[in-house]
Amino acid sequence: MSNPASPPAVDVLDERPGLTFPPGFLWGAATAAYQIEGAAAVDGRAPSIWDTFSHTEGRVVAGHTGDVACDHYHRLGDDVALMAELGLKSYRFSVSWSRVQPTGTGAANPGGLDFYRRLVDELLANGIEPWLTLYHWDLPQPLEDAGGWPARDTAARFADYTTLVADALGDRVRYWTTLNEPWCSAFLGYGSGVHAPGRTNGADAVRAGHHLMLGHGLAVQALRAARPAAEVGVTVNLYPVDPASDSPADSDAARRIDGLANRFFLDPLLRGSYPEDLVADLSTVTDFEHVRDGDLATISTPLDLVGVNYYSRHVVAAPVEGVEADPAPSCWPGSEDVRFVTRGVPVTDMGWEIDAPGLTETLRRVNGYTDLPLYVTENGSAFVDSVVDGQVDDVDRLAYFDAHLRAAHEAIDAGVPLRGYFAWSLMDNFEWAWGYTKRFGMIHVDYDSQVRTPKSSAKWYASVIRRNGLAAQ
Repeated sequence: MSNPASPPAVDVLDERPGLTFPPGFLWGAATAAYQIEGAAAVDGRAPSIWDTFSHTEGRVVAGHTGDVACDHYHRLGDDVALMAELGLKSYRFSVSWSRVQPTGTGAANPGGLDFYRRLVDELLANGIEPWLTLYHWDLPQPLEDAGGWPARDTAARFADYTTLVADALGDRVRYWTTLNEPWCSAFLGYGSGVHAPGRTNGADAVRAGHHLMLGHGLAVQALRAARPAAEVGVTVNLYPVDPASDSPADSDAARRIDGLANRFFLDPLLRGSYPEDLVADLSTVTDFEHVRDGDLATISTPLDLVGVNYYSRHVVAAPVEGVEADPAPSCWPGSEDVRFVTRGVPVTDMGWEIDAPGLTETLRRVNGYTDLPLYVTENGSAFVDSVVDGQVDDVDRLAYFDAHLRAAHEAIDAGVPLRGYFAWSLMDNFEWAWGYTKRFGMIHVDYDSQVRTPKSSAKWYASVIRRNGLAAQ
């Protein structure tokens, strides 16, 4: 078992007036199955696309895999105890499809479901609300072999899997997210190929995006049938997109990237249609023949909430005349020649620009689409951390959280129905193609010993939860 560090100390609360969040605001933290669970071949689990991808030479930094990760599968009790010590009100986790349904079809694997039953029961016993994500990028490998998300049948298989999980856990789980960041699954997995399954075809990426959303709609319907009281939503990763200048060419570049990054998902999910300009932009990539009658009605099946993952802002410029686009596979099909501009502002260890006001802007934009309750389902930052005398003083991460929570509060003041915030991430973990070289966690993980050490940001976040707000600046 793990050797968790002592409970994070919570400083005496500063009683000066600060920012208070609404009563009942849901304070949480988030993880994903492949990033933390390990136990890759235990109790009937079979390979997902991320197992295959990470075991393929050259795909992941340093050849890292999720075979062990944070060994959460064997350290569940200790990890939930750490959550309770932080005072988390909710924990957002994902279910490994290939642990529950190893081939992606057929009956459920009892051993896999039992793990999630134990997790949910342990969370509830500690007063922590489970928030279940059905899909965080780990498609069972047999379904990829049959065509993956570009194949329409995968959407139907996702609905079947949803029913298995709902039948097993729906009596104890209130909050459900169908997909996490379908943009990443579609455009990084099938466009640029930097994520699993590593395919590089723009038309496949567009089809994958559509079928992910179709699977979402079918899953919502399956959840409604199996568990009518469930609160169901979807999580999308969104970015404000600004032109580098006020020139018409740069403005058009921003329109194009905004279409692919944001409106490709927001419009079908919340308006039941694809934007006409986006379809025109993609005319050299696909004719949208994969969109069938009734698909958009299914995709826009009414929801109970919307999750927003926010990390940064995009600033873009028009192509330079006479300069050809980079021939490398792109996650921006049809707009490969648009240039992404850096502004010289502080960045995280991922190279992502820090832009807290963009969170306010993004939440207000989504609120313009819908009056549904919104949740920040991921927000966080990677920085280089060091353990010194048993402590990790991650001042940059703490400042990042503080600034973004102030931005979230500004959105609430503007009338946005924001109901909760999930810090990314609870603990350091397998950061996809970056392996274990990037740390996002509030809890430091020594991957050799599996010792957990709460960082300064964890202790600070515990105080935020206790006060239901932020201290005065």
